Amino acid sequence: MTTRKPRGAKGKGSAAASPEVVFDRRLMEQHLAAVGRLLADKEFDSIEEANAYLQQAMAGGDLLAPGPTTPLEEAQELIYEAMESRGKQRQELAHKALQISPDCVDAYVLLAETEKDPQEARRLYEHGVQAGERAIGPETFAEHAGHFWGILETRPYMRARLGLAQALWYLDERQEAIEHLQAMLTLNPGDNQGVRYLLANWLTATGDDVALGELLAQYPDEWSAPWAYTRALQTFRVKGAGKAAEAALKQALEVNPFVPLYLLGIDRLPKHLPEYYSPGERNEAVVYMMEGADGWLETRGALEWLGKSMVRLAVSSAKPRRRRT
Repeated sequence: MTTRKPRGAKGKGSAAASPEVVFDRRLMEQHLAAVGRLLADKEFDSIEEANAYLQQAMAGGDLLAPGPTTPLEEAQELIYEAMESRGKQRQELAHKALQISPDCVDAYVLLAETEKDPQEARRLYEHGVQAGERAIGPETFAEHAGHFWGILETRPYMRARLGLAQALWYLDERQEAIEHLQAMLTLNPGDNQGVRYLLANWLTATGDDVALGELLAQYPDEWSAPWAYTRALQTFRVKGAGKAAEAALKQALEVNPFVPLYLLGIDRLPKHLPEYYSPGERNEAVVYMMEGADGWLETRGALEWLGKSMVRLAVSSAKPRRRRT
């Protein structure tokens, strides 16, 4: 069963430095960038031919790819080094990368992630977004909208824009924050970053049930506790405590039965958040409580309806079925 890290936002626009260096998943892009440089001037008649060429290039265990060819590529290599560092060295490498190329978006992102002042974090993320717009260029935005994340060079920009949205939300500039996430989903509806979950929580918090309904409809095949319970809550808010809301709740219970236990205070939340969670398990419910519980708490009558519905569903399932004669 697949596991995923919690999607919690860094909130105040800052992230506490870990005492130990942990693997940064963004480092995986370094290999992709090297492959891109290796294949930049090559033409192949088929994917099989390209794969054979790559296997030959990696015959010795390491990819024999050319080094950075532009200031931006050189700066990004420094950023990969910074991602394996912490504290002062991480910041120094990020500043050095910006000296090499002011369009190095990830340098702004790394600096913003360690910034304690939310206003300064916002400023850094804004500079990162602007740098990304310069580096990517308007033609790429126009040509590749709809599958943006599939282009390696766009990913730092998408990271900076997500960070900016989170900083704006923390600073109570909520509508602007929401608009950033909506624009990101237009650029990349496949949503490799999980933006839709954060947006669903924000739309719930602002009471925009129309936009929330449109977002939920955009991903009809989504099968996760956050999506299922957000759909149940939105149905209750729009249609009231009727059959539609109860049907949505029943579907949510099939996805993860543990969420109501925490929402209703039947089970106590653990003191520490899980590092990973699996769909349908308790850890997923704990993570959802961190991200989506406020919507239930702030919706008048929602918890009361949830409690009564749970009793009705329990009684209904406990009744013996009559045999047909």
